[in-house]
Amino acid sequence: MILLRVSLFFIVLLLLPDWYIYKAYIRHQSNKLWKQLFGIPSASLLLVLLIFILFKDSIQQHHFGTYLIITLCIAVPKAVFALFSLLVRGISNLLRIRLPHGWIALLPALAAFGYILFGAVRGKENFKVHQVTYVSPDLPDAFDGYRILQLSDIHSGSWKGNGHALQRAIDLCNAQHPDLAVFTGDLVNSRADELTEFVPVLSQLRAKDGVFSVLGNHDYGTYTRWESELDRIANVDSLIVRENRMGWQMLMNSHRILHRGNDSIALAGVENSGAPPFPDYANLTQALQGTEGMFKILLSHDPTHWRREILPESDVQLTLSGHTHDMQIRLFGFSFSRFIYPEHCGMYLEDGRGLYVNVGLGYVLFPMRLGAWPEITLITLRRSSIQSIKTNKQ
Repeated sequence: MILLRVSLFFIVLLLLPDWYIYKAYIRHQSNKLWKQLFGIPSASLLLVLLIFILFKDSIQQHHFGTYLIITLCIAVPKAVFALFSLLVRGISNLLRIRLPHGWIALLPALAAFGYILFGAVRGKENFKVHQVTYVSPDLPDAFDGYRILQLSDIHSGSWKGNGHALQRAIDLCNAQHPDLAVFTGDLVNSRADELTEFVPVLSQLRAKDGVFSVLGNHDYGTYTRWESELDRIANVDSLIVRENRMGWQMLMNSHRILHRGNDSIALAGVENSGAPPFPDYANLTQALQGTEGMFKILLSHDPTHWRREILPESDVQLTLSGHTHDMQIRLFGFSFSRFIYPEHCGMYLEDGRGLYVNVGLGYVLFPMRLGAWPEITLITLRRSSIQSIKTNKQ
């Protein structure tokens, strides 16, 4: 289904700009060879796309990712060129002046090409630390100033052969000296053995009160074929064992009590809770049993869980999620993920109760990030009688 949607998007993205550019510029050329060569790049990309569709079960993800980058580098600049050409032509006709619309439109098209290339080459490693303050009157005094480092959506299979990049990210995490570190799901793309290469790096993550994690939708191995359901379940069990060996404590519909002097708060975690087609194994009641009357932080991979169950059926003060990646692309502060997820990036408040959505450290499908840079979140808890929130980015 995902491949089909991506395919339809790229068919439109390839054909519409080509149709306009041919009508506006190419067909008037006297050079027949130029006319014949113009359509070859788009035709070749469509042919390769057809091959991917026909042989999708045997195509490796990184090959499709490379194809997507090449396609974006060709199709998006053409689309930008067509849009600016139409705009300049309209201005030219409105003002009744002659403007070199082709040359003017070429400048933003080249800028788009450079930006996409940066996202593919460097953007996915452009790690950013987002500093956030969450304020609540329910927070015990001893936890005022408590610092939580959140990571999410590492997708280790996508970093194959690039462990030095993850090493930089973990070094940056440890440089924050957090009291607590949490990971909110999707450590792998599908298979537990993707993690093998990165265990020495990820096991270096440190925090005073430990590292805790939950499962995300990808961690259940539902995006690959298994010989049997037992094999898939064994893969999940293997992932949990590997995380525990890294020193990451898995919260499977369970909680831990964190202490500071005579005060304490509860850190709870649920299995993935998603609307179809995503898996739903969360048991919120079980995870919170025994935490009555306490300040609670909940790890839940899918942010849609917040409005579906957490807000109406619990008194959890702060929920930490991931999952959206903010679609890995944000332009001038705008993200298309807002049309899919009401809460897709950053902090959200409802009557003082908070949800923070981390856009992820890794990437999947598209081997790039633009604007929605890979994120490390440092959340500082503050006690106050005034419900407020402040967010800073560095």
